Amino acid sequence: MTVTMRSGAHGIATKRSVSVLDLIEWAFQREKVGIDFDEIERETGAKPGVGMEYILMEQARLGCRVQGGGTSPAHHDADIVAGTLAVLPENCGGRRMAIWIAELARSGRVPDWRAEPAVRPVATTTNRHGTRARTSDAAELGPSGWPHQPRRKRNGSVLLEPVAYCPVEIRPTAREVAAMRRGYLQWWAALLEIKYALQISHLTSHVVTDAMPLSAPWKKSA
Repeated sequence: MTVTMRSGAHGIATKRSVSVLDLIEWAFQREKVGIDFDEIERETGAKPGVGMEYILMEQARLGCRVQGGGTSPAHHDADIVAGTLAVLPENCGGRRMAIWIAELARSGRVPDWRAEPAVRPVATTTNRHGTRARTSDAAELGPSGWPHQPRRKRNGSVLLEPVAYCPVEIRPTAREVAAMRRGYLQWWAALLEIKYALQISHLTSHVVTDAMPLSAPWKKSA
């Protein structure tokens, strides 16, 4: 989808409608911008905690040419994206979240929220025959385990042999699943903040739509 806008007496300019995630991925993959927090601070006087609206106003006043890094100038809109991430408010994750969003965008990924619990051995051992689960003595489990079992040898003597078992665990744990989903929700909230900011910024070739990734993709739709 494209949006056509008049550009004064010089003709008509066409802007492409994109989602905020597509625009961020375009900026970091194709235009190869980077986030230079120090340069944003030098150009705009921004300090941690300064509102994003103020920074966008300052970018517009300066011509919004905060370079994203690399050997050649990036597209104006890509610079806008990098500058917007650089001033992400602390209540949205600040610089740490901005770096995470950029890293994910470069590889075209979203935060890993998929949790498929699986039973796995606690420990393994590897030899020339391959990798196998490491076993333990069931007697160590106390009342829940198995005592050593008698086995009569050929000479008639009785030998008590341990009963081996394989300690297992279920991973990811409920705590790990909750942490993965919490991270995804924080990423999504930061993306929403960036979307609002880019919709009021001075993009020259793009229009940011309201399209967003699913806010909780692990919830099954009715």
